Amino acid sequence: MSIPDHLPPGVEAYARSPEFSSDKLPAKLQAGHATKAGTWGLLHVLEGAVLYSLEPPHVGERLVRVGETVVIESEVAHHVKFVEPGRMFVEFYRASKPKQ
Repeated sequence: MSIPDHLPPGVEAYARSPEFSSDKLPAKLQAGHATKAGTWGLLHVLEGAVLYSLEPPHVGERLVRVGETVVIESEVAHHVKFVEPGRMFVEFYRASKPKQ
């Protein structure tokens, strides 16, 4: 499994995390964790650089720099760490609700 380049079709943003700085990145984000079923994420780097790494059994990592994003796949365990001081946040996505 590799890290997807795009969010799946038919998802919409519904929430976002607070901004995290390199000196205040929660331990739970630095350890293996995953989004719940049906929830995708888009990690945005505002300053510095973040290394996004998949947890076994998945393999893959991506260096994300200022102005770049990385897709966080639903239910796939991963962790992040700053490799250059900075700031980041995660935008959360789920399936769009049908129009009434």
